[in-house]
Amino acid sequence: MSDWFDRRWLVLTGAGVSTDSGIPDYRGPDAVPRQPMTYQEFIASERNRQRYWARAHLGWSRMGTAEPNYTHHFLAEHQDRLVGLITQNVDGLHEKAGSREVVDLHGRLDRVVCLDCGNVVGRDEVQDRLDALNPGWTDQDVTLNPDGDVELDDTSGFAVAECTQCGGRLKPDVVFFGESVPKPKVAHCFDLVDRAGREGAALVVLGSSLQVMSGLRFVRRAAKDGTEVVIVNRGATRGDDLADVRIDDGVAETLRRLSGE
Repeated sequence: MSDWFDRRWLVLTGAGVSTDSGIPDYRGPDAVPRQPMTYQEFIASERNRQRYWARAHLGWSRMGTAEPNYTHHFLAEHQDRLVGLITQNVDGLHEKAGSREVVDLHGRLDRVVCLDCGNVVGRDEVQDRLDALNPGWTDQDVTLNPDGDVELDDTSGFAVAECTQCGGRLKPDVVFFGESVPKPKVAHCFDLVDRAGREGAALVVLGSSLQVMSGLRFVRRAAKDGTEVVIVNRGATRGDDLADVRIDDGVAETLRRLSGE
């Protein structure tokens, strides 16, 4: 068994952790290239929001039923030895598996926020309202995308729900492309990286290609400070040159093998 495996970890997870739960990823070996809607596009017009919600309503009706897999349960069962758990995923599966104090770097799809008054509600409440406004919409056969929407061209007949508090614009409580992770959350993650270094823990990246700076910056900070960096991912990552240990394999397969299961 590897030495790093027996030490304390600060974990950073990406989409490759949730693929075993049936949620596709953006940049894995089998991923189909696509361009999600940006925040700027979302706020630019009612038509864009209609297109987004029409697809996202279908997507959540599928993603919302996903269950945690071996990796989620493994981390929940071993959380007492973790310095922290940062996830780039928005599916909420770490919490569903029982992990506490997860840093949802990019937010959570199971929450919805009003852009005009800031009111936050559960996604299921909005789904119920959208079902009532658009009967039969979720009966369509579609392909799920990594960010919780689907492939669908004609969205012109979809009715969008408004905020019940102010009639404003609703948006899933996640960081869209073109948005920034809130600064306090970033600072908290850097604090966890610093703590990992002080306590002799390893930064363990599971299932992330580290293509976006929101995750890569923590790997760079750890490497700069001399903290051991371990990357487990199927396929190349942007942090490979910073890794002390690099395992090119599936996350669940690696965890099972190293734990002797």
